[in-house]
Amino acid sequence: MLFPMRVLLSQVRIVDPQHLTVSAPCDILIVNGYIERIADRIDDETAEKVSIPNAHVSPGWVDLFADFGDPGFERKEDLTSGCAAAAAGGFTEVCLVPNTAPVVQSKAELDYLLHKSRHLPVTIRPLGAISKDLEGKALAELYDLHVHGAVAFSDGWQPVQSAGLLLKALEYVRAFDGLIMQLPDHQSLSAHGLMHEGIHSVRLGMPGIPAISELIQVQRDTELARYAASRIHFTGISTREALQVIARAKEEGLQVSCSVTPYHLALTDACLESYDTNLKVMPPLRSQEDVDALKQAIQQGLIDAFATHHRPQDMESKQVEFEYAAPGIIGLETCFGIINRELAAVELTQKIAMLTTKPRSLLGLPAVEISVGKEANLTIFDPDKEWIFEEKLIRSKSHHTPFIGQQLRGFVYGILTKNQLILHHSSPQ
Repeated sequence: MLFPMRVLLSQVRIVDPQHLTVSAPCDILIVNGYIERIADRIDDETAEKVSIPNAHVSPGWVDLFADFGDPGFERKEDLTSGCAAAAAGGFTEVCLVPNTAPVVQSKAELDYLLHKSRHLPVTIRPLGAISKDLEGKALAELYDLHVHGAVAFSDGWQPVQSAGLLLKALEYVRAFDGLIMQLPDHQSLSAHGLMHEGIHSVRLGMPGIPAISELIQVQRDTELARYAASRIHFTGISTREALQVIARAKEEGLQVSCSVTPYHLALTDACLESYDTNLKVMPPLRSQEDVDALKQAIQQGLIDAFATHHRPQDMESKQVEFEYAAPGIIGLETCFGIINRELAAVELTQKIAMLTTKPRSLLGLPAVEISVGKEANLTIFDPDKEWIFEEKLIRSKSHHTPFIGQQLRGFVYGILTKNQLILHHSSPQ
């Protein structure tokens, strides 16, 4: 729906991730997309009143790593359907990987994404390619991409394998404090692997992807970042050993950060006994020991942010034998419900900070404040509501996810941003 001129959010709790606080219930009046007043009670009969039991409001959530397939792979997802999924998941800003056709490696591709999405409710933040055509052989025009709207640089699902090229990229972006993002996968070690290498891969007779493939990539790239005195971010970290390297790097003061996907917190390689292709992801689902290490690292503040790795696939890519299935599942719409369920011991304010202030800081974006006079960029949710994720709720073009039928904790009611209100007035029981 189009944003009304006046909206009154009634008796909501403001989650402030910057100061790690949750307010008492209050009213927020938004006029023409800006916060006009915050008070214990506001009477305004001209405003559309939004009253939801136990509603919480935080700065709009940011996803660091998602794939909308547009341009080139619109049969899997496009900007419109991707933004609908993002809004349903509570995200007001989404970073998109450059793995499209054509690759996002020049002003032309950036202009296409930014222009086509300008009226959509979710703000698109493009990731520019590190290498030309994602081939890992020559640098893309990084500064030109930076100037024209790329918020960071990544080869997306094809992490840069050449140490020499990645070093050049790290040195180049240092001049404007740019961020390099890498999927932690050394492909010479993971090639032909289908799942995590361990007891379950042996039992199932499937070639494994060893934890060392992640470890070696993280070790190498961390040393390159040290040498270049530059910033690197590892997205989709999944192993205990890699976390140990990142912990040491942070202790040394290196500019190293990392994010984790919701599904790496909820699922292990033991799930693959079913041969469900919805469990084929990259990096692969790891051991219970790794999952426990990820959760502990979040509690300790080692992991900086969450990244959905929303990677829609069409039916032809998934309804085949496990060996031939394409990796990836949708993740935007289930993100909060999974992390809130799996991280019950972690304070709500910390989880929201990992969706808001921390990713914005990594990307060099201004912080979002919920205060009078500021533009409204909000996510509306109930952190305590338990609900069943049903296929009929999915807004993405793809329905490939292993979480259909599962009980999640924390329901997103909508977002309010870009002078638009996207609100789900009803929720599943």
